[in-house]
Amino acid sequence: MSRRVVRQSKFRHVFGQPVKADQMYEDIRVSKVTWDSSFCAVNPKFLAIIVESGGGGAFMVLPLGKTGRVDKNVPLVTGHTAPVLDIDWCPHNDNVIASASEDTTVMVWQIPDFLPLRNLTEPVVTLEGHSKRVGILTWHPTARNILLSAGGDNVIILWNVGTGEALLTLDDLHTDLIYNVCWNRNGSQFVTTCKDKHLRIVDPRKRLVVAERFAAHEGMRPMRAIFTREGQIFTTGFTRMSQRELGLWDPKNFEEPIALQEMDTSNGVLLPFYDPDSSIVYLCGKGDSSIRYFEITDEAPYVHYLSTYSSKEPQRGMGFMPKRGLEVSKCEIAR
Repeated sequence: MSRRVVRQSKFRHVFGQPVKADQMYEDIRVSKVTWDSSFCAVNPKFLAIIVESGGGGAFMVLPLGKTGRVDKNVPLVTGHTAPVLDIDWCPHNDNVIASASEDTTVMVWQIPDFLPLRNLTEPVVTLEGHSKRVGILTWHPTARNILLSAGGDNVIILWNVGTGEALLTLDDLHTDLIYNVCWNRNGSQFVTTCKDKHLRIVDPRKRLVVAERFAAHEGMRPMRAIFTREGQIFTTGFTRMSQRELGLWDPKNFEEPIALQEMDTSNGVLLPFYDPDSSIVYLCGKGDSSIRYFEITDEAPYVHYLSTYSSKEPQRGMGFMPKRGLEVSKCEIAR
């Protein structure tokens, strides 16, 4: 009778490794705006970071190969008249990035492959439709030129970036500030978390909430939710005693969680980054100095703790490299 003590998983030896000093970027003035977005975005060509700038909002775009000390006068992307709150690279074109700002607009930029000599000030298109600041951006995963934005006016707008028009405005689904929005794998639905403590799954074609759950996490602090590859919902939030916890839910039966685990008592919101290929979710929080990662499987306890990567300095922003930007020859599974 042999008892399996350790669960057999090919990911139980995954470990994190910081890059060597000559591959780091130095002297970047990261934005100090207190907003729960990830502050940086990365793709196989570029790294984009929201930075401090006088008299408006700006972000910096650096080619991945050009590491080292960043020049003080490096050209920025400056078009917004107020701080930039969120940025997101287009999944279908590595030279296109969208930015959302406190000035109520969303701008879409074409970034040249070479480093420009002066600031980029002319977006390809400016999307106007929100009445308050825009804090959330996410491109549609499968359809070209479709961008979702959510603002402080509790409105979600789907844009056709090619024409600059709003395809769909969802203004009656949320009663309070929207915390995050995440598409499912094929882009047929998205999940939202909101300050009214509701977790909602929305079908944009029907313009309806197809499933919702009140107080998936009982605490008052912000909650995050993402879709897994199987169509389940993975959430991070807080208990009533302000402990951080994570949950896994089946949208067809929202009453009972598949898994609910308490973690620690820290006050940073946990941002989940999910890799559908390996079904591993990486949790990082601003001000934390660690990244925890878990594997989501179909056998109890469903969310398995794998390991923690710890660094000396607290994190201020996080970006997740798309799978096609990894060095598989070095067995890299996430960056």
